[in-house]
Amino acid sequence: MDKWVILKQSEPAAGDSAQVSEADNLIDSEPSGKKKKNQENGSYLSSLLHNTLKTNQVEINTDSRTLRPVARLKEPRDLFAFPRELDCPQQVARWPSECQVLEERIHHIEYVPPAPEQYYQSTGKEVQPKAVGEEAGQVVFQYYPMSAVNYVSECPILNLYFLVPSNNSVGAQFSRSSVGGSKYFLEACPCDRAEGLRFESRFESGNLAKVVKVTECYYELYLRTDLYTNRHMQWFYFRVENTRAHITYRSMGDDTPWCSGRGVLTIVCHRFSIVNLSKAESLYSVGMRPLMYSTKDAQLNQVGWKRCGENITYFRNDSQNGEDEANISFTLSFNLDFPYDNDLVFLAHCYPYTYSDLQDYLIRLQNHPVKSMYSKLRLLCRSLAGNNVYYLTVTAPSLGDVPRKKKAIVITARVHPGETPSSWMMKGFMDFLTGDSDQAKELREKFIFKLVPMLNPDGVIVGNNRCSLTGRDLNRQYRTVIRETYPPVWHTKLMIRRCAENWYHTLLFVLIEECGIEMYCDLHAHSRKHNTFIYGCENKRYLERRLQEQVFPLMLHKNAADKFSFEDCKFRIQRSKEGTGRVVVWMMGVANSYTMETSFGGSTLGGRSDTHFCTQDYEMMGRYFCETLLDYCDMEPAKVRRTPFDGE
Repeated sequence: MDKWVILKQSEPAAGDSAQVSEADNLIDSEPSGKKKKNQENGSYLSSLLHNTLKTNQVEINTDSRTLRPVARLKEPRDLFAFPRELDCPQQVARWPSECQVLEERIHHIEYVPPAPEQYYQSTGKEVQPKAVGEEAGQVVFQYYPMSAVNYVSECPILNLYFLVPSNNSVGAQFSRSSVGGSKYFLEACPCDRAEGLRFESRFESGNLAKVVKVTECYYELYLRTDLYTNRHMQWFYFRVENTRAHITYRSMGDDTPWCSGRGVLTIVCHRFSIVNLSKAESLYSVGMRPLMYSTKDAQLNQVGWKRCGENITYFRNDSQNGEDEANISFTLSFNLDFPYDNDLVFLAHCYPYTYSDLQDYLIRLQNHPVKSMYSKLRLLCRSLAGNNVYYLTVTAPSLGDVPRKKKAIVITARVHPGETPSSWMMKGFMDFLTGDSDQAKELREKFIFKLVPMLNPDGVIVGNNRCSLTGRDLNRQYRTVIRETYPPVWHTKLMIRRCAENWYHTLLFVLIEECGIEMYCDLHAHSRKHNTFIYGCENKRYLERRLQEQVFPLMLHKNAADKFSFEDCKFRIQRSKEGTGRVVVWMMGVANSYTMETSFGGSTLGGRSDTHFCTQDYEMMGRYFCETLLDYCDMEPAKVRRTPFDGE
């Protein structure tokens, strides 16, 4: 039923009303018996048109022979397209009903650093403070999404309610969602909020579960697991209030290595330790820095997200007695100097890109008077929580009555919600393909682009790192036949099999069989490797196509030599990857089926060696991909002879 949701009703066009009136007048001039019958039919049709079918689904034309009004459903290109009005309403994000959500919307300015930001250079002397927990400190923030009956507790001394975690949430499953999440919004700080830093993560894509204040300048942070799981702690995104720049304390001689002296007045940086990360290897151990956004810096200097942190270290925590090796956690610890007093500062694992950010972008695109002519936004399906999963069709409109057969390019992103660089790459795709460059126009003439910019909106909204609200990794479910459990995956496969231009069975045709899919690519981000690279599927079935899957990645390496590494590309299919989109689509017959991974960190290539990627770099990878696609599909004999393997 989702496919037939009427997104917006509209009044019939003036021309349509004129056609109906003209037809009614013509009926009056016919013989009485026939006239009476036609009057009844006309009256019924008029009533139907005026009272029932006043929607974008219907267009009314006049039959040239009988001069009677003829109503028919519009083509799905118009039926499913979003209206272009500037006041087009967006769907508000739906949250699991146990999630508490701030009412305010978080906005960040766009910013590109004037020069690439360098990796942190380790000295080998970074301290590695051991986690001490609540026993040696004070809990200053605590939030676990769960049923209200499990966490509401009252403090009679302070006369407030606060959150208490409960083991009853372990093994819980998603049940229902609502706009704005829980109707309860409770105090997440069970202590005096007037002193020290104040933390918050109850906003879109936010993730922070608990903060323990150990000293005036040292805080231990705990991330929330993916909802309805006990794993996948990597993505973090939270804000800090009540900041102080260049704090001065009198050190009492204790071993506080983030102070500049002992026994005297000293300048002290805050030190944060995120103590329950789940990955044994991380780019933080080889130079990657966290990201910081200062609201005052943005207002005063138009400076947005920038890399931060000194004395950065990533290490394994000591195992507890009897602890399973698979449950060992890791700590990221770093010094942080806030730039302003009383600032509102955000910290994140990578540049955030939320569901609301995507909706804003897509609505602007559809409201554009030119770009909306060759880009159509539609609903692929709705997620478990009822959030829209969009797909965008970009192609040049057909000039004649018979549409040209074009091959399709299918690009998907954000199946893993914590991999925000994939959304920035997708933005680069959409910007380029809807642009006015000659290359973009040629690509639109050659291909039909099907872009699914956010496969897992539920996970993005709640701040998950890897899973959907099923508690499962959607990129391992492409072999599923269960539509209700994994709707984005199921409908993406359906879109690949069918041409989404027409849902009528009489006009259905299969993209793979009739038009053909030239390429499929799923966009991801990698937490352990530098650069951008591709995973493909090795062709062993046809000797004449041997190494064909490596041609495009090698061409992309030549077009983006300081960002894309062909040496890091892999083409063998591992058994653990058999349920991924890349492998399943390849098994459906698409030879050029890829996963493109880009680093959370940055590049080790050429002049960009040991520098971080910024949002512009991620967007440029989308552009480079499109430019390479044009070269790859150019059938000029001169270019065919200059294959990428010449001279290799």
